[in-house]
Amino acid sequence: MRRQICSIAKASQQRLLMKRLSLSMVLLLMLTGCASEPQAATPIATQATLVAEPATSPATSVAPATPVAPATAPASATTAPTVTAVPSNTPAATATPAATGPLEGADLVAALRQGGYVIYFRHAATDQSQADDDTGLLENCAAQRNLSEQGRADARAIGEAVRTLGIPVGVVLSSRYCRTRDTAQLAFDRADLVDELTGFPSDLREERIAALRRLLSTPPLAGTNTVLVAHGFNIQNTAQLTLAEGEAAIFAPSGDDYTLVARVRPNQWGDLIALSPAAVPEPQAQTAPTVQRYPVPAGSRPHDVAPAPDGSVWYTAQGSGELGRLDPASGETRHVKLGQTSSPHGVIVGPDGAPWVTDTGLNAIVRVDPQTEEVKRFPLPAGSRNANLNTATFDKNGVLWFTGQNGVYGRLDPATGTVEVWDAPRGRGPYGIATTPGGEVYYASLAGSHIAKIDLDTAQAAVIEPPTPNQGARRVWSDSQGRIWVSEYNAGNVGVYDPATNQWREWPLPGDTPHPYAVYVDEQDKVWLSDFGANTLVRFDPADETFDSFPLPSTPGNVRQILGRPGEVWGAESAADALVVVRTR
Repeated sequence: MRRQICSIAKASQQRLLMKRLSLSMVLLLMLTGCASEPQAATPIATQATLVAEPATSPATSVAPATPVAPATAPASATTAPTVTAVPSNTPAATATPAATGPLEGADLVAALRQGGYVIYFRHAATDQSQADDDTGLLENCAAQRNLSEQGRADARAIGEAVRTLGIPVGVVLSSRYCRTRDTAQLAFDRADLVDELTGFPSDLREERIAALRRLLSTPPLAGTNTVLVAHGFNIQNTAQLTLAEGEAAIFAPSGDDYTLVARVRPNQWGDLIALSPAAVPEPQAQTAPTVQRYPVPAGSRPHDVAPAPDGSVWYTAQGSGELGRLDPASGETRHVKLGQTSSPHGVIVGPDGAPWVTDTGLNAIVRVDPQTEEVKRFPLPAGSRNANLNTATFDKNGVLWFTGQNGVYGRLDPATGTVEVWDAPRGRGPYGIATTPGGEVYYASLAGSHIAKIDLDTAQAAVIEPPTPNQGARRVWSDSQGRIWVSEYNAGNVGVYDPATNQWREWPLPGDTPHPYAVYVDEQDKVWLSDFGANTLVRFDPADETFDSFPLPSTPGNVRQILGRPGEVWGAESAADALVVVRTR
């Protein structure tokens, strides 16, 4: 039953893109557990006229990690992997907070570790020199007040502290503004964007207040805490609280009411970590990573994978010229034909929730509607024949950038359907491409043995040389700090480039003849690679510079691309007609 509800709810969410997602749908997702499946934050335009948040707001003098007077709502460790069977889905009950009175210090941490609370964050610190100039198109971050560097650092630190303290986070909901979305993404690696947290248009003021009251009153899924990331005016109008940027207000929900139990400023999460070991319970031991294999139809030769927000997984069936979709719960697959000469290479899920494919055979970018399976092709311009399209990424403005290994890179503006292509510096080689949390776009050149940064305004690509010559930079991915990780196929290294310092570091993979093909950075900033030499997936921890290896179920597997979502790392065994996932929790 829960699976049917989730399917209906998620389908409705997809159909409501570019419109307001109803609060009833949000609460349905929360109560059934559908929204607890982590997913990437998606910038979506809203049709409502929004009221911009004031650039500054006064902060109260309440110490966040100290007791607060009760306030109620106004009357208005790694082990060897194992192969597991497909897990069953069990509905989770909602949680009731253990304490509804004022909480501080160790008592606050202990309560949050049990779950049952709603944590409301005002977005982290912003650049006060910026203003909200275009609130009609919220995917346009350039026309908004955005997080400052301090704000981005605070958001990351909050997320790290929450993980260190062992506080379980379930549903994460965010306003659609870039500063709130980025706060949620940097701290918790995901967010469902909802209109109810977005703005306070005068004609919707009472509706938005009622919506936030319901969110603050709704108990989370059992054993988790719900996180809301929004603005100062939302909580001020609803609960008469004035929060500083980055400050959290923690509420105990009771189903039809809520009680304020604590407030925590950004710099006070560290104080909670500094408590004595006796005061803070030890985090629960992590479960051993498990490896699971999913067969796909024979002859598919799956090349790339893309986990979708609804829990399914898209993959390019390069051998059959189709786009495949796997339901991990049942193991069932479904294929969509892309065209007579199709040879799909890469696939990603776009801001619209649809899979976007770079199709070498069609020499086009292809979009497939996830509900109707309608196929829409965006051919490359005349004169760009045989580009050998490889991979794609969306920038912060919702524009798709792509690579062609025959020496080109380009972009597609989904709003206009315009496709543009440029010759790559040094010719052949553009392969992997990725976007940083800050919105910068980098690609790797396999034949050129370098990476390049694309200027999003001029579309010019600037070459950045790795320290090892002829290393064969194949794919790239960004970590949460904007550092660019590179799989150096020829050299057998994983490398990282830090744009802030213009410095490189490289590490050889374990084994005699490593050949790292794919690279991906997970929500904990662990770096994953596929090693063709050892037929393994490899996890690298930059914190202690150690490697863990996970043998592939098939010999050979030949995983050419990796993508994931929190707790899951997916790859496509192109040589074995199978998908594989490593579950890390």
